[in-house]
Amino acid sequence: MSLPTPQDLHRYIADGLDCSHLQVEGDGQHFYATIVSAAFEGISRVQRHQLVYRALGERMRAEIHALSMKTLTPQEFSALPKA
Repeated sequence: MSLPTPQDLHRYIADGLDCSHLQVEGDGQHFYATIVSAAFEGISRVQRHQLVYRALGERMRAEIHALSMKTLTPQEFSALPKA
């Protein structure tokens, strides 16, 4: 089995979670994602991560070695300082 790409993870997350912004970086084993979704409104960071894990399903156990993520609501994302 080949290693997943950032594009694979992007597709997996987007297919399972409605995102207004999604950026995934990584090397096939370790990934970092910034995920912005209205689904995160009013829920804890743990619950947000659980939604992402649910979108990834069994891939989290089988294909993806490590995933760090920043989960934001659209309002939180728009309040971030722009580079």
